[in-house]
Amino acid sequence: MQTMGHIKLHIPGPVEVSAKTFAAFCSPMIGHRGQGFKDLYAKMQPQLQSLLFTKQLVYLSTSSAWGVMEGALRNLVAKKVLCCMCGAFSDKWLDVARRCGKSAEGLQVDWGSPIRAEAIDAKLATGEFDALTLIHNETSTGTMSSLNDIAALKLKYPEVIFIVDAVSSMTATRIAFDELGIDVLLAGTQKAFAMPPGLTVFTCSPSALAKAAGQKDRGYYFDFVEFQKNALENMTPSTPSISHTYALASKLEDIFAEGLQARFARHLALAQRTRAWAAGHGFLLFPEAGFESPTLTCVSNGARAGGRVIDVAKFQKLVKDRGFLIDGGYGKIKGTTFRISNMGDETEATMQTLYAAMDESIRLLG
Repeated sequence: MQTMGHIKLHIPGPVEVSAKTFAAFCSPMIGHRGQGFKDLYAKMQPQLQSLLFTKQLVYLSTSSAWGVMEGALRNLVAKKVLCCMCGAFSDKWLDVARRCGKSAEGLQVDWGSPIRAEAIDAKLATGEFDALTLIHNETSTGTMSSLNDIAALKLKYPEVIFIVDAVSSMTATRIAFDELGIDVLLAGTQKAFAMPPGLTVFTCSPSALAKAAGQKDRGYYFDFVEFQKNALENMTPSTPSISHTYALASKLEDIFAEGLQARFARHLALAQRTRAWAAGHGFLLFPEAGFESPTLTCVSNGARAGGRVIDVAKFQKLVKDRGFLIDGGYGKIKGTTFRISNMGDETEATMQTLYAAMDESIRLLG
């Protein structure tokens, strides 16, 4: 949605929100325990299940994704959690787990490398762990791990709860929850959903719900048992953001009007075009080849031998002066990388205007 003076967002989140979605967000309030809200949630439930390829109920949490992430740890870790770490956000899982009083261990790989199934297998074989956390698409590095390969380990370790953060991949690529056999899948709505921040969509396996029911200190606000009980009645455990719920209903209309396969293909094609743009200007990509994200591109700024080096802060300002905001790198790779988002509602036409602005900015850098 463009307004005068607005800088169009091509950062990894939040992303641009359409006029249609904003209009839905501004719908008049209704009672969250009334039939109107129940009907709204009930109408969305089959769409949400189709989106996640699941027969399980899909829950709505008025929170950032970290609320449900912390909830997953409190609900599902009784013994020890393995935190798979490949970037700033997956690294944070370890800290969050320990702050929740959980025994936790990190499986650390270099930033830009994916988490590999064989490394998880070696850890789970010790029998020390009853849960693991994985970020499917590590936003800080633009690296996507192979969820299919990792989820296949669930057959070998059925007693281990697999918690998957899909914050920047849900709606942009196929994640078949039931088929994969994972236990928790969650995402905030400010990234590939292209909605305002403040709502998390998630689902749980029957095994996860059964385990949560046995946890005595799972709290209330993020109690998965309460989410299930309320979802059966098309409600949420506590007061939801009704505005976000309206916006989600509108966005689901858009997603299914486009078609899931078309949406997935669009995201991948735009990511490939962005990678081609980077290569055309002499840059290398930060992620390991073959594990690049379909929703954002993390460009290496001389962080690896042979690539082009620019003043990222100056480049970012030049692009911003032309009406677009890209990201100048995150955490310890700030300045040695920059990130360009193509997630949400972006099209070939909208991305082309960004490429043109970046082309001009590169020329001005000399």
